Amino acid sequence: MLKRIEAVLEEKVRPSLLAHEGNVQVLEFENGVLKIRLTGQCSGCPSAQLTTEELIAKEIKEEVPEVKDVVLVNEVNPELLDFAKKLLNHQIEG
Repeated sequence: MLKRIEAVLEEKVRPSLLAHEGNVQVLEFENGVLKIRLTGQCSGCPSAQLTTEELIAKEIKEEVPEVKDVVLVNEVNPELLDFAKKLLNHQIEG
């Protein structure tokens, strides 16, 4: 199943995301729900939810009908979080 999902992402989704310096990462597929994360410039983009619904979910559901829902997981990059903590604790000079 994941190979089929990855093939659709590679062929029909990633070219559009790469044009915006972004990408998509599959986190998990369970009980018909595909969890993904957008990376690069697409991570945290105001249009991320729209991209997920109108591009990623549409293409995946058409090609892999076992996928019933695509969920965008928004997480803060651990390196960015660490940098922010250091900055807030005045451990980095501006």
